[in-house]
Order: sequence, then C-alpha cells, then structure tokens
Amino acid sequence: MKVGCYAPWPPARTGVADYAAALMAALRRHGNVEPDARQADIALYHLGNNQLHRSIYNRALAQPGIVVLHDAVLHHFFLGALDRTAYVDEFVYNYGEWNRQLAEELWRRRAGSGFDRRYFDYPMLKRIAERSRAVVVHNPAAARMVHEHFPGAAVVEIPHLFASPELPADWEVIRMRQRLGVPLHGFLFGVFGYLRESKRLFGILRAFARLRQLRPDAWLLIAGAFVSSDLARAVVPLLSGPGIVRLPYLPERDFWRAALAVDACINLRSPAAGETSGIAIRLMGAGKPVLLTDAEENSRYPKTACLRIEPGLAEEDSLLHHMLLLTSVKECAGEIGLRGSGYIVEHHQAARIAEQYWETLCAYRQ
Repeated sequence: MKVGCYAPWPPARTGVADYAAALMAALRRHGNVEPDARQADIALYHLGNNQLHRSIYNRALAQPGIVVLHDAVLHHFFLGALDRTAYVDEFVYNYGEWNRQLAEELWRRRAGSGFDRRYFDYPMLKRIAERSRAVVVHNPAAARMVHEHFPGAAVVEIPHLFASPELPADWEVIRMRQRLGVPLHGFLFGVFGYLRESKRLFGILRAFARLRQLRPDAWLLIAGAFVSSDLARAVVPLLSGPGIVRLPYLPERDFWRAALAVDACINLRSPAAGETSGIAIRLMGAGKPVLLTDAEENSRYPKTACLRIEPGLAEEDSLLHHMLLLTSVKECAGEIGLRGSGYIVEHHQAARIAEQYWETLCAYRQ
C-alpha cells in the first residue's frame, strides 16, 4: 500500500509541519509513504486553520482520503480563503438558509474573529466531513464537533504525537536562563507558540503581576510571534513590567533551550478551536508541569499530570492560585512534571501513534 501525505512541511513555521514530518518518518516503518505523492492508494491530509492548508483542503475534497483535523474549527480558514459571496454560501451550506443574515454579519465583523466566540461556535466542518473516508481527531471535543456537522462521519480519535527530540545539553539551558536574566533561584513560567487572542495573554499578565507582588522571584517568558498586529500593539507595552522577558519566534534548537529553561508552561485556550496543543504535549513530554484550560479538549490528560485552570470569570484567580502553588511548593512542580512525562511517554510516543494511523489507513483504503 502506498500512502500519500499532504501537509505544510518544514521549514514552514507551523506545528502541523513538524507533526506531519515526524508522523511520516514513523509511518515509513510500516510501508511506503510519500510526501505530496501524485498518485497513492490512500491519501492522508493534514488540515489546520490557516492559508498554508488551502491547496490541501481543495485536494481533500477532489480526491477524498483520510483527513487529520489539527484544528476542529475551520471558520478562520474560510475567512481567509473565500470572498464574501463564497463565504456566505459556505456558511449557509453548513448551517442552513435561515442563517444567511448571520453569515453576512460575521463577514462584516471578521476583524474581530480572533476573540469573538461566535466564530468558534461555528466550525464549518460539514463539507470536509461529508467528503472524507475518515476524519482523525486528537480529542473528544473535536470528535463531537465533526459528528455535529455530519453524524455519519467515520471519526477516529488518535492521540497527538510526541516525537522525542534531541535535547540540548544542560549548559545550553543554563546559558539560556542567563541570557534571559533569570536568577538561579527564580521560578520561570513560559508561554510559547503563536500569540493570538485565544491564548489569554491579558489574563496571564494580570495574574503574573499579582503573583510578582507576592513572589518577587517569579519570572514570566513570553516566546513567539504575534499573529495579530492589533494584539501586538495592545500587549507589547505590558511586557515591560518587572519579571517579564520576551523572545520572538524560536527555531527548533532555541525552542528546546527555552522550553527546558522554564520551570512551568502556561498554555491556555479560550475560545478553543478543538485543537490539542502541540506545545503542551512537548512540554509535558519533557517533564515540565503545564497549566491548561479545563476544557473538553484537554479531558484525556489525568488530573494529576497537569494543572487545570478554570475558564471564564474565574480564570485569572484560578491561574494565580496554581502559580502560587508551584512557586511555594517547588517539589510539586517536579512531581506533576514527572507524572505528565510518564503519561505522554505511555500514550503519545511516535511509534505507538504511527501504529494507530497505519491501522486506520488500512481500514479505510478502498
């Protein structure tokens, strides 16, 4: 059996590219797998919520295969890929003619799509779910969204892949902390990845400012590129506060230097897009405690393997409470990190995930 894999590939600045490359390497232990193959017995399409996936989406409709939904909300993809008329028609195809007026309003107000919950409440999955032989998702929230759009869809939940990296040496990690100006005894929290409205930066910064008054040895690293220039203009002035350090987008080696330099990772999502965070998987796999939004997307992780932050009005207080816990009882951070790492090693290792993919590919090959 020949499998064709279609995805953005490294060095594209997206976690989907890294995921697809790691999965393809693991799948090749089972059979013939070719990137962007002209012809194959079955196709594996990696879809995300940005324009890097436009040609892949179109091909997945024209030549149906198995789709991997890295984001289960494709609404923002359509906002960027379609003009007004096509967008409204696609929305109506998903949700009915009686919602045409809502579609027109959402198109007019699309500048606020990064934080307006309505854009997340309408994932627009019907067409790809109907056309695909099967849809692979990484968590129960994504599976539910697919079935809500097409109850007859064949949905397979496969955990997000963790590819064990070649980690930097201890001295590189120590040098990274020195570069950031974090003292040896300091407790460093980190936020990684593309910085968008849904990553709750304002709440994180407010909680950290309150924490710093109680724990002067607390530090916060914000690492990544801003997706929105409006968000950057609003957030950047707040990054000059005490204890806050900033890094831009990090290539792979520098990412791991920074990831291992932090003592804990903050990885919040609200509104969520049905995604399983690759950053969270990587940091948990590396033994770092991760603070996650308590949401359906994260429900598979054991409660003892991460720290769950209440969403909504309680978010800031919940985050502060857990940050205080980690900075007050530092043994707690190490214990949670070990439990998280153990869970990722058992359930998310590349070899195990590739077996599940191969079984799915064989089952849905025509």
